Amino acid sequence: MDITEYESKEAAADLARRLRLLLDVAIAEDGIEPTFTQIASFLRERGVNLSRSRWTYIVNGHRYVRDRALFEGLAEFFGVDAAFLIAEEDAPMPAKVRAQLDLVRAMRAAKVKSYAARTLGDISPEALAAISRFLDEEVAHT
Repeated sequence: MDITEYESKEAAADLARRLRLLLDVAIAEDGIEPTFTQIASFLRERGVNLSRSRWTYIVNGHRYVRDRALFEGLAEFFGVDAAFLIAEEDAPMPAKVRAQLDLVRAMRAAKVKSYAARTLGDISPEALAAISRFLDEEVAHT
């Protein structure tokens, strides 16, 4: 199946978002971002060659690639199902990615609550509680 130039650009951007999300999760889990060298070495051990330039254009969304072996190797490296990277329609978001997103949302909501409490110093406890409930509900629904 051929895809249009627009679909190719969209697919490249979507793949880049997914890879950056996995990089962010890796940073959250280990405290450091995996390096290109680590990723390329992991892939090489599995028979997949990844050049620095190819990695750069993939992770930055400059070009879409259709390389099942690469997707499977990257998925294995990040500990997720390859369907997530391939963007299969029924592919669920990996649990560890969802958990990290939930944590980030909760941290952002806490930051907003703290800011509201500092900024709105004379606000009543009831109003502050209402703001907190609203933010908690927003985090729960996203």
